[in-house]
Amino acid sequence: MYKRILDHLNTAILLFNRDLVLTYINTAGEILLADSAHHLIAQNAYELFKTSDPAFAHNIKQCIVMEEPLVERALTLNRIAQSMTVNLSATPLLNDDDVIEAIVELQQVDNHLRISKEERLLSQQNTARLLIRGLAHEIKNPLGGLRGAAQLLDLELHDPELKEYTKIIIAESDRLQNLMDKMLGPNKLPNKRMTNVHEVLERVRQLVQVESSGSLSIKTDYDPSIPPIYGDKDQLIQAILNISRNAVQATEGRGHIVLKTRIHRHLTIGRRHYKLAAKIDIIDDGPGIDADMMHQIFLSYDNWSCGRYRLGLINCTSTD
Repeated sequence: MYKRILDHLNTAILLFNRDLVLTYINTAGEILLADSAHHLIAQNAYELFKTSDPAFAHNIKQCIVMEEPLVERALTLNRIAQSMTVNLSATPLLNDDDVIEAIVELQQVDNHLRISKEERLLSQQNTARLLIRGLAHEIKNPLGGLRGAAQLLDLELHDPELKEYTKIIIAESDRLQNLMDKMLGPNKLPNKRMTNVHEVLERVRQLVQVESSGSLSIKTDYDPSIPPIYGDKDQLIQAILNISRNAVQATEGRGHIVLKTRIHRHLTIGRRHYKLAAKIDIIDDGPGIDADMMHQIFLSYDNWSCGRYRLGLINCTSTD
C-alpha cells in the first residue's frame, strides 16, 4: 500500500537494505535517474552512483552504520545526458532497534530555480499576450470600416477592371480579420465529444502529405488499444497539424516523420490522476532546438522542432 502512495509523490524515494542494495525506487526516482526500476533495483549504491558525487553512497552507508538520519546538500548527480544538483536525505528504518533499511529522498535543487525562471517567463508572455490582444482589437475596428467602404465603392463602380481592385481590398480585409481572430484566441467554446485519435492523426497525415513536395516520408506507429478520447476534434487537428508542419520545416520537407501513439495507464497530468491517457508523439529527424531556446519551448507562442525526439507531446484523457 505504501508503495502506491510513494509512486504518486513528486520527490524521488529510494530504499536500500543493510548491504546498500537498492530494493525499491518510486516513479519520481526513475525520472530523476533516467532509468527504469527494473534495471536499477538490485544495484549497489556505489555502483548506482559511481559516476556521481561519492557522498551519495557514503552518506547512505553512514546512515545505516550510525543509525542516524543524515542530510547532505548540493550534491552533483550525473546522468547519461546531463548533470544536476540534488539534496540528499537518508533516514534509517528500525526493526527491534536494528537498522534493516535506509530510505533515501533525493530532491532536485536546480528544478526549483528552473520553475522560478519559468514563472518569470510566463509572466512576460502573459504581458505580451495582453499587448497583442489590445493591438488586435484596435486593428479590427478600422479594418471593418475599410471593408465596408470597399464594398460601397464596389457598388458604385461599373468598370470590371476597377472592381478587381475593390475585390482585392475586401479579400485582404477578410484575411486580416481572420488573422486578428487567431491572435485574439478561440472565440467559441470547445465542442468536446468522443473522438478516435487515429482519425485525427490520419487527417493530419493526409494534409501534411498533400502540402509536401512528395519527397517527405510520413510513417505511422499506432497503438490500436487506445479507446475513444473526449476532446474537440478540430482543436486536436489544429494542434497536431501545427507541430507536424514544424517537423516538415525542420526537415526542409525532405526528411522522415513518424506519428506515434501509445496508451499510458495511471498517469498524473496537471496534478490530476487519470486511469488512461493517450500519448501522441510527432517524431522527426530534424536538427533539433538551439540550446538557448530549450528553457522557453513550453512557454513560446510558436511550436519548436525538437529534432529526433519530437516536442509537442499531447496528452488526451479517456473516459475509462
